[in-house]
Amino acid sequence: MLRADYINLIETELLPKIQLTSDSPFDPIIVKNGSNLWKTIGNGNYAGVFSLDSHPEWVVKVYGRSPEELKKEIEVYKKLGTHESYSFLYDYGENYLILKKLNGITLFDAVVKGVQIPETVIKDIDSGLDYARTVGLNPYDVHGKNVVMFEGRGYIVDISDFYKQGYCRKWKDLKKAYYKIYLPYIYKYHPPIPFFIVDMVRKGYRMYRRLKKKNN
Repeated sequence: MLRADYINLIETELLPKIQLTSDSPFDPIIVKNGSNLWKTIGNGNYAGVFSLDSHPEWVVKVYGRSPEELKKEIEVYKKLGTHESYSFLYDYGENYLILKKLNGITLFDAVVKGVQIPETVIKDIDSGLDYARTVGLNPYDVHGKNVVMFEGRGYIVDISDFYKQGYCRKWKDLKKAYYKIYLPYIYKYHPPIPFFIVDMVRKGYRMYRRLKKKNN
């Protein structure tokens, strides 16, 4: 399939047949997919992510809100260039990006499903974040739902907020929980942990951070 054919399928078969909505700016986009060709493989705070079986090496990230953020994400990808910790931007349209697909399971889902998260994953993500800083970016909003692991290696799948200024401690706090709680008490036998419990921890953490920021 030529690149032009792929883009045509985005414009005619994907975009007209999906609906992206949001109940809250603090929760992921809700995706309704009416396409018979495109599969929904993920959703984040700004966008849904889709793939074609005929081209599993690419994904399309479609923005459902804050379209001005898309231009900023394009600039972030240009600064990152090619690096093993990140996806790669092949092309883009008015409200979507065509990206290299990163296989794997998010750390959030790994905890839910009882899949062990080895320390190499944490170190790989640290290395990728260090690289981003060397090219003038500010790793921001890095958490368990936007980093993945595959065959014992770690990757960062969402860099949409790396242009922001200020200090974000989400990854630092996740690492602290990993080394103080997960590694010594959960890793070895790692039972599945119900989704509602992990999600409750996620929402509780966000509320705690918002309240602490408000009171400071």
